[in-house]
Amino acid sequence: MSGSLDTPLVGRSSAQGRSNRVRTTRTALGMTQAELADAVEVTRQTVVAVEAGNYAPSVYLALAIAHRLGRSVEELFGPAGAPSRPDSHPATEVRT
Repeated sequence: MSGSLDTPLVGRSSAQGRSNRVRTTRTALGMTQAELADAVEVTRQTVVAVEAGNYAPSVYLALAIAHRLGRSVEELFGPAGAPSRPDSHPATEVRT
């Protein structure tokens, strides 16, 4: 299927060992892997691989997963300790 959401942007080897928060977020929402896979139009095996850090999702798939889980891409795939919401950054004063 051309243009499929589960087409990797980067190779599998670049995903090895990368942790993410997809599984913990999905389970906290009471969603199964199959439900998430159906919602983002990929196989359950793709969701399993993404959660395990064995598959680096394309930008499109990462956005679809984040949207379905109600989180930002940064929250799910960013480094640990990253701000959880864009509005969690302290306000900066603009001087003119």
